[in-house]
Amino acid sequence: MSRLPARLLTLALAAARSPRRRPPAGQPVRRILIAHYLLLGDTLLLAPLLARLARRYPQAERVVLARPAVAPLFAGQPYGARALAYDPRDFSTFRALLAAGPFDLAFVLGDNRYGWLARAAGARWIVGFAGDRPAWKNWMIDAPRDFPATPAAWADMAAGLCDGLGVATGGEMNDDMTAVADDELPPFAPGDWPAPPAADFAQPATAYAVLHVGASTPLKLWPSERWRALADTLRGRGLVPVWSAGAGEGALVDAIDPARRDPRHCGTLSLPQLWRLLAGARLLICPDTGVAHLGKLVGVPTVALFGPGAPDIYGKGRFWRNAPFVALAEDPFACRDQPLLFRRTLPWVRRCGRGPAACPTPGACMRAIPLAAVERAALRFLDGQPG
Repeated sequence: MSRLPARLLTLALAAARSPRRRPPAGQPVRRILIAHYLLLGDTLLLAPLLARLARRYPQAERVVLARPAVAPLFAGQPYGARALAYDPRDFSTFRALLAAGPFDLAFVLGDNRYGWLARAAGARWIVGFAGDRPAWKNWMIDAPRDFPATPAAWADMAAGLCDGLGVATGGEMNDDMTAVADDELPPFAPGDWPAPPAADFAQPATAYAVLHVGASTPLKLWPSERWRALADTLRGRGLVPVWSAGAGEGALVDAIDPARRDPRHCGTLSLPQLWRLLAGARLLICPDTGVAHLGKLVGVPTVALFGPGAPDIYGKGRFWRNAPFVALAEDPFACRDQPLLFRRTLPWVRRCGRGPAACPTPGACMRAIPLAAVERAALRFLDGQPG
């Protein structure tokens, strides 16, 4: 379906409603929108923002946009937030957003073009990170925040967007619209994000580990022979390897387990079902993908393999400081050298956003993670040691 009708209507409504923008200082905040079109992992990493908003505005209705496949993970309304499925290719989801408005306050994450969407939905005051490109994306951001000048996790950065915007009593905004440090959030604990209901599917009857081998780019794939050797190590500890990959990634698992010796799920599970699979596992091992961050919510011991991505941005951070989560990477790595995050230049960032055609040594950063390091991290978890 064409995105053009929704885009044109978004521009028209945002322009028409811009004169109504006003800082809600001293006004009750009754309805809040979190607007974005992030992928699975970045969406789940909004958890500390949702937690902080729940503390600041406990009486407010809080609506967070989510891709349709991701929205069911919000069925338990974590931190009191309700998900609204949104896909720019589906005009019905745009209509549903308009019907859900207006909003007293909105937060825009990632791409600031969604500030225009928030304004079109009737948001009267919009907070987001400064400096998106091109400049027109920023025109609807009323309270631009700078990214931190020192290393921080994306989840903690997102939570910082609402610092200094109000107090819980009465849910009213304060008069100072500048960022002020908020109280430290308590660390995430399993159960803080309720498990979503999931349809039944076949799960191993004995102890198992989930090995998710797929990724959003081939540059995040770990060598097949290492996965195979890792599976043998886990079998030696009495675990059944359960292979996992996304839709269309079955060939990755075929290359590892051509004899189909082990159970596999290649794009056959919904995200709630994948949650249930992880919840029953002793261990999750995967590249730096959305599944790694789903593991954080579930609380399954997770070993995440970082190649192009930045462990300091997508690792534990403050909010998940107690999580059984280990980020493995060869660091520093020479070509993990791009100081970009959501098209903003940050001097402290070291990551790689190159595609396969632009990478001079495809997969080298993943091959640099040795099998022995992954095995050590996995066996520490299995022996009951902290990550």
